[in-house]
Amino acid sequence: MMISETNATIVTIGGYVEVEKYKFAYFFTMLLVYIFIICSNVTIVCLIWIHQNLHEPMYIFIAALLCNSVLFSSVIYPKMMIDVLSEKQVITISACLFQCFLYYAFSCSEFVLLAVMAYDRYVSICKPLQYPTIMRKRTVISLLVLAWLVPTAQVAVPVISNIETKLCNLNFEGIYCNNLIYKLHCTMSKAMSIYGVVVLINVAILPVFFILFTYAKIFVITYRSCKEVRKKAAETCLPHLFVLINFSCLLTYDVVTVKLEFDVSKTVRLIMTLQVVLYHPLVIQSYMDSK
Repeated sequence: MMISETNATIVTIGGYVEVEKYKFAYFFTMLLVYIFIICSNVTIVCLIWIHQNLHEPMYIFIAALLCNSVLFSSVIYPKMMIDVLSEKQVITISACLFQCFLYYAFSCSEFVLLAVMAYDRYVSICKPLQYPTIMRKRTVISLLVLAWLVPTAQVAVPVISNIETKLCNLNFEGIYCNNLIYKLHCTMSKAMSIYGVVVLINVAILPVFFILFTYAKIFVITYRSCKEVRKKAAETCLPHLFVLINFSCLLTYDVVTVKLEFDVSKTVRLIMTLQVVLYHPLVIQSYMDSK
C-alpha cells in the first residue's frame, strides 16, 4: 500500500540483531573505534599541518584522505550510537536520504583521492625531474577540489530526484542509510538505475582501473631500476593497493546486495555492513602508520 507522507515520515531501522540484548556491546565498540579514528587521524593531520617539511603533495593527499575518513565515519557512527541506546531505531526519510548522500559522496571521493595519490606516486617515481613542475601547488589544490566536488555533484542527483518518491515500506533493513533505502520505494526509476551505474563507473570503477594501470606502469619501470628504487616503489604502492582492494571489496558488497537483491540473513548482512564502517577506517589508519 502506497504511503504518501511528507519528508517527516519515520522509517524504522531494522538491521540490528538483538539490539536490546547487546546494545552496550554495540555502543562501546562503536565508541572506542570512533574515538580512535578521530584522535589518530586528527593527530596525523595536525602533524602534517605543523611541520613545514611535510607540506608536499604526497603528505597533503594523505591528510585529505584522513580528513575524508573522519568525515565518512562521522556520517555513520554518531547516529548508530544513538540508535543502539534508543528504545526504537528510527529516522526520518529526509534525514535518511541526507545520510545516504553523504555516505556515498565521501565513499566515492575516497576512490578519486586514491587515484590522485596514485598519479602523484607515478610522477614522483617515474618522472622525478619533472615532479616539481607537474605537481605545483595550484595543481594539488585543483585535484583535491575535483576529488570532492565531482563525486558530490554526481551522487546528489539521484538523492534529490528521490525526495518526493512515494514509499510502500517503512522498514529499512540496514543500520545506516545506503542504497537499501531505494527498496522502500513503490517503484524504481529505470533512468535513475542507469544513472546510478554511470556514477558507479565514473567515480569508482574508472579510478580503480586508473590506479591499477598507474601502478602497473610504476612496477614495470622500477623493475628495470636498481633494488633501492624497487624497494621504495613497493613500500609506497603496496599499502596503497591494500587500502584500495579492501574498500573496493566492501563497497562491492554494498552495491551488489542492492542491485542483484541477494537474499542474505539479517546476521550476515549486519556483519558485512559493520565491516565497512569498522574495518575500513582502521585499514586506512594502518596504511598511514606505514608512511
